[in-house]
Amino acid sequence: MANYQSAYSSDTGALGARIDAGLRAHMNKVYGTMSVGMLITALGAWAIAGLAVTGDMSAAATNAEGQVLAVSQGEYLTSLGALLYTTPLRYVVMFAPLAFIFFGFGAMMRNASAAALQVAFFVFSAMIGLSLSSIFLIYTDISIVQTFLVTAIAFAGLSLFGYTTKRNLSGMGTFLVMGVIGLLVAMVLNIFIASAAMTFAISAIGVLLFAGLTAYDTQTIKANYIAHAAQGDQEWLEKSAIAGALNLYLDFLNMFQFLLMFLGNRE
Repeated sequence: MANYQSAYSSDTGALGARIDAGLRAHMNKVYGTMSVGMLITALGAWAIAGLAVTGDMSAAATNAEGQVLAVSQGEYLTSLGALLYTTPLRYVVMFAPLAFIFFGFGAMMRNASAAALQVAFFVFSAMIGLSLSSIFLIYTDISIVQTFLVTAIAFAGLSLFGYTTKRNLSGMGTFLVMGVIGLLVAMVLNIFIASAAMTFAISAIGVLLFAGLTAYDTQTIKANYIAHAAQGDQEWLEKSAIAGALNLYLDFLNMFQFLLMFLGNRE
């Protein structure tokens, strides 16, 4: 990626114009796919949360002792909510998207068609919506919307920077990935420590890491297109657009969740 600027500047005439137009179409595909995925996630999370909670005590689920499962004053878990959030199924809901990322998407990138890969991305987005539905039980609707808007504004600015900057951001990649691995280790440790100070540090570091990854991934998507566009491998480019959409989707999603830890008002 280090030489993508010089490679791009050396293209002249019709080839350069075709690559430039193709790049705009490619980035539109990336952002469009990501946006549809985010919409699926948001609607899915909201719909599942609506089905999981009821204000009618008579429709509320009960535990083995016959006690009503209350979320807050006047809100109770339905049978679906109890199944999703109080049984071992919650671990399936939590870890299924991770299994898809680590074991499914890479294989599909190599073997599946671009159309199948896009469908898989949308299915993954729905899985994330199911997993993310619990935030509506924890945070107020207003704070979720406010945090989403803040994240959208920050994401747009960071992605624009990554797309337009002349600075090569490739050196950030290894540092950011190692930072994310360290962050995951800290999050697992904090499950047992339950430190408020560590939670604050994790959320702050998480926002910074995924802000950097947003800019880095945007530049990488642009560089990969320029490096491969002249070869005319359209199938690869279409798959690359979906992979890029997934990367930016994950950047946005993680930045949103860490910001929510800062800005969200709890129920």
